Amino acid sequence: MFRAVLVTAALAVACPALADSKPIGDRVDVNGMQMYYEVSGTGDPLIVLHGAYMNIPSMGEIIPMLAESHQVYALEFQGHGRTTDIDRPITYPNLAGDVAAFMDAVGIETADVFGYSMGAAAGLRLALDYPEKVDQLVAASVAYDFDGWQPAFKDFVPQMSVEMFLEMPFAAEYRELAADPDGFPALVEKLIALEHEPMAWGEAVEVMETPVLVITGDADVATLEHTVSMFRLLGGGGMGDMGQPLPESRLAVMPATSHTAVINQPELLHAFIEPFLQGEAPKGFFE
Repeated sequence: MFRAVLVTAALAVACPALADSKPIGDRVDVNGMQMYYEVSGTGDPLIVLHGAYMNIPSMGEIIPMLAESHQVYALEFQGHGRTTDIDRPITYPNLAGDVAAFMDAVGIETADVFGYSMGAAAGLRLALDYPEKVDQLVAASVAYDFDGWQPAFKDFVPQMSVEMFLEMPFAAEYRELAADPDGFPALVEKLIALEHEPMAWGEAVEVMETPVLVITGDADVATLEHTVSMFRLLGGGGMGDMGQPLPESRLAVMPATSHTAVINQPELLHAFIEPFLQGEAPKGFFE
């Protein structure tokens, strides 16, 4: 999930979508809001979910890269980008429900899902609450339990305030796309409240059947130990080359990579994501 103040660097340097992807934008009524989305590419449906304080453009080049082999539906969450806000808290179950309702509204029965940061947690919640809708999940920079965050971030959460975020560059950038240019303080209040929402999904993750590619930076907001723990809950972490097939879920660690640097390496992300979605794996000596 895209965690609070860490977003500044990513929004400052994320590249715009490639010109030849030609996304088509539209809006649809979802749970009382007008949700903005863009469709690009052809192929099996792939839903892309951005992080907190982000929007479709700030996800950068990974969207047009994925659109080369998938029909990408990139969404903007409640109060983000061009999607309207409503009188409702932002929680992961609510975000997941919005994605499910979006799929129903545009006629998508099942899809692969790629989420980053807050979008990854929403995608994980979607796979837990609506497993019939998610074929495969790519979750970049995610946790399944509040205890999995780095100590520095857990110490920072109680210090968060609306005033702190009003001084950040993306506060001004918000007005450029927002349905309500003056709605940023209300959005910040909801996203701060989201950081205080209970998160302890380990038991549910352990029994989920959806294949998951977990992507993390080696200096991400979730600890490496927590990320490996999630991979083990999903059935990974054992030894290959012993006659048993590899698990469907996978783990990728991006070197020298902080939380905000994850989304700014589209080529590396794509090299991880595409083989997973295509069911491809490197061959060992004994295959």
